[in-house]
Amino acid sequence: MSISYIQSMGQTSGCTRRPNLGRQIRDFIICKSDKTSSIDLWFACLIYLPSFLPSLLASFLPSFLPSFQDFLGQMFCTLGEIVGSPASRLEKPLGGIPGKKCGAIILSAEELSNCRDSALMQFCANKLDKKDFFGKSDPFMVFYRSNEDGTFTICHKTEVVKNTLNPVWQPFTIPVRALCNGDYDRTIKVEVYDWDRDGSHDFIGDFTTSYRELARGQSQFNVYEVINTKKKMKKKKYVNSGTVTLLSFSVESEFTFLDYIKGGTQINFTVAIDFTASNGNPSQSTSLHYMNPYQLNAYAMALKAVGEIIQDYDSDKMFPALGFGAKLPPDGRVSHEFPLNGNIENPYCNGIEGILEAYHQSLKTVQLYGPTNFAPVVNHVARYAAAVQDGSQYFVLLIITDGVISDMAQTKEAIVNGAKLPMSIIIVGVGQAEFDAMVELDGDDIRISSRGKLAERDIVQFVPFRDYMDRTGNHVLSMARLAKDVLAEIPDQFISYMKSRGIKPNPAPPPYTPPGHTHHHTQI
Repeated sequence: MSISYIQSMGQTSGCTRRPNLGRQIRDFIICKSDKTSSIDLWFACLIYLPSFLPSLLASFLPSFLPSFQDFLGQMFCTLGEIVGSPASRLEKPLGGIPGKKCGAIILSAEELSNCRDSALMQFCANKLDKKDFFGKSDPFMVFYRSNEDGTFTICHKTEVVKNTLNPVWQPFTIPVRALCNGDYDRTIKVEVYDWDRDGSHDFIGDFTTSYRELARGQSQFNVYEVINTKKKMKKKKYVNSGTVTLLSFSVESEFTFLDYIKGGTQINFTVAIDFTASNGNPSQSTSLHYMNPYQLNAYAMALKAVGEIIQDYDSDKMFPALGFGAKLPPDGRVSHEFPLNGNIENPYCNGIEGILEAYHQSLKTVQLYGPTNFAPVVNHVARYAAAVQDGSQYFVLLIITDGVISDMAQTKEAIVNGAKLPMSIIIVGVGQAEFDAMVELDGDDIRISSRGKLAERDIVQFVPFRDYMDRTGNHVLSMARLAKDVLAEIPDQFISYMKSRGIKPNPAPPPYTPPGHTHHHTQI
């Protein structure tokens, strides 16, 4: 990532001064930087960048230190704000000095070139251990990247191949940074499991490799013994639990999520909130919709955690907000697709705070009812996504719900149809209900299908809100973890759609260059 900044402010030595031309304004000063460092961009996290002068200049421009004696101003922003701005260029005013104009700062971001490589690979296995009593096994593999501290982080999971000891998995693509963080000799651990419907998957065995080994391609070096250490310790004659073979391996440089954002692609965010009676009476403290004057409820916390990140990638910050499962005034009609602001023609709310305000107002006017139907709101977003399939827009639907879904068949069909469109769906389950159906919609283990037709790609991510409640009461950290997990898959889902349609990003506009000056930037 790189950042450049240009600053307009009062008289200060050490910077290039541009006198004003015929206007009674303060001198225009341009500060330039050429220092280099890097910051990882995580779409799923809020990364705050404090812009404090002169301390900002101290970090980028040590040679300026003797000259900067006065506090010049400050500004705070997120990395997402910079990346999500047109051409990844953000201009914001400086403040911090009452009654004084401190000028402005311009920040721009660009991606480091070594982020782009992706590996395309395919594996098969032979003679895996039989784990199912009435059948063979339903094997899948989980890939882990090793971290600097010796721990491992999951970076890919294959599909499940049913009822076989000799599976051939589909080819898959994974960014090299996700696989080994650019370190070709870093250990990659692969675990092989037998899938079970209840989630208690049986461990078959594991093996280790590295990117450098995989890059050799199909050869005797890339046939791996799957070892179950516990079985090996118990059985003297134990050899292995099967073998895994690399069938193919290739590397290609791909367009990234940031390429499309810089090229002008907009992320359109829509929220849909569950207004069914199972949430409880909003006027009672036991209700999931209860408005505690001192603390946000689960719905509001989930909306704020996810929305505050996504909003940085939408230029106008106007978001449709819908409700489902309520009786509407004046006639008590049940609706599964109503605007929270009450305006059918214009359901847009101004920013996340606007959505929260509309949500609070809706609780005062509608009657919680039921059932819990998802298909109408999924189809609502799909209609908009179907109208814009040229790569200029991508749609993200956040559904926050408390209960068991009532229209499973219709929702599956809506998701399968939506998988062909530029859209993703996030489901956050609040409360203590069982969410087995949501896990099925997630489709991480088995790709969702409807009427015998598989979804073209995985577009659903589900998380239960209760898994993120911090016992210490630190809601800031717990909501940051929630946002990270629910949004982590969005960039890959986004890229999978663009790639499947052969859509390339538009060229990014040239970097901003002040008149009479060359463009300078620093990588952050």
